[in-house]
Amino acid sequence: MDIKSKISELADKVKNDKDFSKKFMDNPVKAVEDVLGIDLPDEQVKKIADGIKAKINVDEIGGKLSGIIGKFKK
Repeated sequence: MDIKSKISELADKVKNDKDFSKKFMDNPVKAVEDVLGIDLPDEQVKKIADGIKAKINVDEIGGKLSGIIGKFKK
């Protein structure tokens, strides 16, 4: 399993699927396990969930920065 691609895939799912987003916010470990379809130790799944949260934050910051830069270009 390519962890980086799974993190990106699940981050997109959190951003675009309201039901999954709520499930992820309520219990990230359980949500990730359900999507992966495999039972891993909680500590491993927690690392994946933390990676998803970090990816979401980076994407949000990037979007905000591009908006700010666009304002300065005008």
